Amino acid sequence: MSVVRVREHVNPLSKKYQTPVSPPDWQTVYAQPDQPLHLDIGCGKGRFLLTLAQVQPDWNFLGLEIREPLVDQANNWRTEAGLNNLHYLFCNVNNSLRPILTSVPPNTLQRVSIQFPDPWFKRKQQKRRVVQPELVTELAEFLVSGGTVFLQSDVLEVAEEMRDRFDQHSAFQRQQHDWLAVNPLTVPTERETSTLERGEPVYRVVFDRV
Repeated sequence: MSVVRVREHVNPLSKKYQTPVSPPDWQTVYAQPDQPLHLDIGCGKGRFLLTLAQVQPDWNFLGLEIREPLVDQANNWRTEAGLNNLHYLFCNVNNSLRPILTSVPPNTLQRVSIQFPDPWFKRKQQKRRVVQPELVTELAEFLVSGGTVFLQSDVLEVAEEMRDRFDQHSAFQRQQHDWLAVNPLTVPTERETSTLERGEPVYRVVFDRV
């Protein structure tokens, strides 16, 4: 399984990424388009979804990623694995989430994950972070009642900001007060594995769409 090397950080506010994506025809993407959909925002190399799609064949999985070479590579891996419940899409979530969610079969979005997003530590760059109030509002609109949002980061400040933005929206309710000790999805990302192997903490939280 060859790996493409790309830039670690991409500025979503740059002119290159301001054209919203045109979603594909989901009837041709998934063998069973009406299955429950798990959306992974900022899927990186896509290996997390590649594993999860094999473990949960009764779900469809969609990974969104702003680094196009990683998307091409991940879709190649998907094809090699013969999976018809998995797709990766190159896009800027800041301007493409709504057209994507408008296009998927209605009432299928049941689970969302946002894992280890770029922290953008400098204050002037924090507007580049993926979890903005607009994203929370759009997920609230399209996520089914009882659906879940799973957030995790190894940067406390980022985890707290993501948590607080979902806390502030009336459509979401946190499952528990403290950080989760265990990943409820059971399949770790590469970043999660390497962080835990170094003995460093991962901050996790799950929200329900109420």
